[in-house]
Amino acid sequence: MPVAEKKPEASKSFTPYEPAPGEEYMNEKQLAHFRQLLLDWKQDLMEEVDRTVRHLQEDANNYADPADRATQEEGFSLELRTRDRERKLLKKINETIDKIDEDDYGFCEACGVEIGIRRLEARPTATLCVDCKTLAELKEKQLGG
Repeated sequence: MPVAEKKPEASKSFTPYEPAPGEEYMNEKQLAHFRQLLLDWKQDLMEEVDRTVRHLQEDANNYADPADRATQEEGFSLELRTRDRERKLLKKINETIDKIDEDDYGFCEACGVEIGIRRLEARPTATLCVDCKTLAELKEKQLGG
């Protein structure tokens, strides 16, 4: 599975947040939990970028056989496409951290309801609740986009 698609819970230190009974949604403890989740995810992605750079530098061979060269170039191309997706994901992670800083995190951008702790743990960069995301996907499918 490409790193860009890896869920943050794959992180070694992930512990699900357990809200106390009656705890206010997106209080300081919850925001700190999601900030750390995003920072860990960002760190994992940055380490993957460093590994890719080392791999491309160390494994770049000038093969005499065109088939070997083509195989290597295809591998590098796939790796670079994955890194490009991760670059876009890093941008989303940074934007999400900014939303936490602005105390504007955890609520659906379309309807304003709570996105929910479990959904945000699965996809910390989510900006839509499940219902609005489902509706958006249905519209996208109908429009062929």
